[in-house]
Amino acid sequence: MALRNHSTITEFILLGLSVDSHVQVLLFVLFLGIYLFTIMGNLSMLLVIREDPHLHTPMYFFLSHLSFMDFCLSTAIVPKLLENLLSQSKTISVGGCLAQVFFVFDIGGTEVCLLSAMAYDRYAAICHPLLYGRVMNNQLYMQLVWGSWSLGFLDALINIPLTMNLDFCEAKIIHHYSCELPSLFPLSCSDVSTSLTVLVCSTLLHGGGTFFLIFFSYVRIVSTILSISSTSGRSKAFSTCSSHLTALSFFYGSAFLRYLMPTSGSPLELIFSIQYGVVTPLVNPLIYSLKNKEVKNALRRTLGKCLQ
Repeated sequence: MALRNHSTITEFILLGLSVDSHVQVLLFVLFLGIYLFTIMGNLSMLLVIREDPHLHTPMYFFLSHLSFMDFCLSTAIVPKLLENLLSQSKTISVGGCLAQVFFVFDIGGTEVCLLSAMAYDRYAAICHPLLYGRVMNNQLYMQLVWGSWSLGFLDALINIPLTMNLDFCEAKIIHHYSCELPSLFPLSCSDVSTSLTVLVCSTLLHGGGTFFLIFFSYVRIVSTILSISSTSGRSKAFSTCSSHLTALSFFYGSAFLRYLMPTSGSPLELIFSIQYGVVTPLVNPLIYSLKNKEVKNALRRTLGKCLQ
């Protein structure tokens, strides 16, 4: 049923990042290195959080799921990019393209929800430190995590079936290195107005809801930090949420701008896609390890155990 309307087109062509063969070799080496470091970094974070009892707290439970999502997001995008950099045909089947669209949409939507849950966690820790254990109890943070996964899946479930029912005729060139939902609409010979409306509305609703929670949390956090009399106290309070703010700025803006801006094949689209789909999964483990004493100490303890 999913592919019955795609009989005239069985595959798409991904133009990628460059048509120069020498540049493609350099890009292959670059993105292979990025992918390997991404996998190692996120798997290391998962291992450290799992093995170190000091990190069995709500914040690091959220972080473990963030690392798993970054691992999945990078794996959904980069291997096909690497294959096409070495391939002459640079094709992807319609089914494979729709599968990639689904996983990127699902994981990206889940990550946005999780980042907003992490903002609420920082709000509870900074604004209500004495009540933190009661506010962010085991039941609540489990609900926030599984709610994030459910909302991401629901968002993908709303958008992707509409795309699966589109007809793709003669045009089959995607001016991109991966399949993303906005890039498929110009290739369809069906009416895409409904699909486009649903995409914009769901993105605004998804983004607006999570942005409101993040904005509310950080307004209260900043207000609380400014009310602290000592400079060292303000600095310590701010340092507890600086890693989250950095991760948020890397992913949030670029992902929503990519899905809301008109598809034109411009370099800006590629930059936004690379930032949220390739760069963010790479830098998140670095952000949370280099700027976090607890994680650095846990890494030393875990390495010590492994070397014994």
